Amino acid sequence: MEHLSGFAPLAGRYDGFVLDLWGVIHDGVNAFPHAVECLRQLRAAGKRTLLLSNVPRPNADVQDMMRRMGIDDALYTDILTSGEAVRHALRTPPDLWWAELGQRVFHLGPGRDRPVFDGLPLTIVSGPADADFVLNTGPDDHRNPSDMAEFEPVLRDCARYRLKMICANPDLVVIRGGVRVLCAGSLALRYQELGGDVRSLGKPDPAIYQPVLQQLALPPERILAVGDSLHTDIAGAAGVDLAACWVLNGIHGPSLADGAGGFDWIKTDQAADAAGLSPVAALPRFAW
Repeated sequence: MEHLSGFAPLAGRYDGFVLDLWGVIHDGVNAFPHAVECLRQLRAAGKRTLLLSNVPRPNADVQDMMRRMGIDDALYTDILTSGEAVRHALRTPPDLWWAELGQRVFHLGPGRDRPVFDGLPLTIVSGPADADFVLNTGPDDHRNPSDMAEFEPVLRDCARYRLKMICANPDLVVIRGGVRVLCAGSLALRYQELGGDVRSLGKPDPAIYQPVLQQLALPPERILAVGDSLHTDIAGAAGVDLAACWVLNGIHGPSLADGAGGFDWIKTDQAADAAGLSPVAALPRFAW
C-alpha cells in the first residue's frame, strides 16, 4: 500500500473513479473544500467520476443537498445512492424475498429519509404491529443516535412480529458534523442477532457495483474506488476486483491518528492487514 500525501499521483493511473461521499467529499453538513477542488481537477482532466453513497435517500435528494453545500452537478459524472437502489428493488423486485414483502411498511429512520418512499405503492404505518415489513434507514429523530440501547425496544418489537427488514444503509457508523453516530447497518446487525431476516442494499454488496460499472463504461482495471471505510468502501471494491484508495481522515481517523495532527502509517498498514484488505494506496484526505 502506497502512502501518499495527495491524490494527484493516482489520477493519471486511472480513467474512472468510484467516490464515496460521506467522509470523503463532505461530513453530512459541510463540503470539504479540498475534496471539491479535487473533483474540479479530475473533471478538468477528463476523468469519469461516479459518486456511490450508502445514504438511504434518492439520488435527486442527495444532489439537492450537495448543491446547497456548494458541490455542483458539473463536478461529477453520475451518482448512485443505496436509497435509489432500494427504490428500484421495491418497484421491480429482484427475487421472491422482495416480491413477498407486502405493502404496509414501518419506517425506522428520520423524517428526512421519507423521500425514499415517494411514488411507491406502499402504506407507511405507525408501528411494527401493523406492518408487513420494516425499512431501516438508521436512527430516527426520537432517540439518541449514538446509543444502541435506545433502539432495543423497537427492534425487539419488529422481531416479535417477524418482520423482514430492508437495511438501506449498510454503514455501521458515520461522523456527522464532527459527532460519531450510528447508521442503519448497526441496527440491522442487532436485528440479525435477535433472529431478524435482513437484506441490505449498498456497499459492500457486489450488486450495487453492477450499475456503477455499466455507467462508467470502462474496463475494471481502469477504475479506482475511493472511500474512508474499510468495512464498506474498501471491502466493496475488493469484492468486485476494483483497486481502492483509502482516505484516512474519515471514520477510522481517530484510531489511526499519530497524536501530532497526522496519521500513523504503521497503524494504517496493520488495520488494513487485520481486515484482510489491500488498498493500492492511502492518503490523509481526498485532496489533490
